[in-house]
Amino acid sequence: MKLKTFVIVFILLVFAIILFQNLEKVSIQLLFWKFEMIPLFILFPLIMLIGIFIGFLLAGTRKKKQKKIKGSRETI
Repeated sequence: MKLKTFVIVFILLVFAIILFQNLEKVSIQLLFWKFEMIPLFILFPLIMLIGIFIGFLLAGTRKKKQKKIKGSRETI
C-alpha cells in the first residue's frame, strides 16, 4: 500500500471514530441565523466538505497564478 493511500485511510478512520463518538445535538448561531438541535455527526462532515471546497478553490487560483507567472517568464 502506498504511503499516501495509507495516510488517507488513516485520516478517514480517525474521522469516522470522532464522528460516531459525537452524536449529541448542538445549537449554532451564524450571523443572523440560529440553528438549533443540529446533530454533530451531520455538522462535522458538512464543515469538512466546506473546507475541502475552499481548498480546491484556492488550489485552482494558485495553479492559474503559477501558469501566468511561468508564461510571463518565457516571454522575457
